[in-house]
Amino acid sequence: MNLSERLGLSLLHRLEPERAHALSLYALRAGLVALPEVHPLPRLATRVAGLDLPNPLGLAAGYDKNAVALGPLARAGFGFVEVGAATPRPQPGNPAPRLFRLNEDYAVINRMGFNNDGAAAIAPRLARARGAGVVGINLGANKDSPDMAADFAEVLRLCGPHVDFATVNVSSPNTPGLRGLQAGAALGEVLARVLAVRAGLPHRVALFVKIAPDLDEAGLAGVAEAAEAARVDGIVATNTTLAREGLASPLAGQAGGLSGRPL
Repeated sequence: MNLSERLGLSLLHRLEPERAHALSLYALRAGLVALPEVHPLPRLATRVAGLDLPNPLGLAAGYDKNAVALGPLARAGFGFVEVGAATPRPQPGNPAPRLFRLNEDYAVINRMGFNNDGAAAIAPRLARARGAGVVGINLGANKDSPDMAADFAEVLRLCGPHVDFATVNVSSPNTPGLRGLQAGAALGEVLARVLAVRAGLPHRVALFVKIAPDLDEAGLAGVAEAAEAARVDGIVATNTTLAREGLASPLAGQAGGLSGRPL
């Protein structure tokens, strides 16, 4: 890490976490970040669910929620980039502050609440970035939705033509009622609705289910049974956790999902 990179990282850590997140995305979009020249190594090439990845290290959903920096992120060398979570209608998410650094634990707590521009706004950005590596969409549901399964399907209908894979996110702890969709019968209904939309897309989109790390053995068995019956392409393990055991940070009591070293 050179001097300018160290200074930039120090600056970001002095900012409120969500502001630092937004500033880093702006810097990528504006070309203010000098990206290294990437030379793919053939030995790192990986094939997953029919997707040919230049390497197995990808960027999960949550960073580029609105598909605004796909070109720079692809040039940074990620094997894939997942955008979202996207919901059918735009929503602001939960009130700030909603993102917390737990420096003592090398961890983060977030309760963002699926803040995003909405699938109708995100879809054309995905279309314009087609060809910028392997790209996926994380399917979310609006907080006030009366039919979350329909929300997942609608996001796939809008964004599916422009992505290589989609992830059904039934495991975020920050949308009331969402994790209940991991139950076997409920998950089966969600997947049936999503698969019906996938069948009408112009190309095959690999489908994954993202699960919570807090499931017990019975819950895991129910997810596995529903996923196997629907013949999805894989499981994304895992989302953030509600557990807080062993944390040292004074911010450990903040509500939301925990990620980082403890997970």
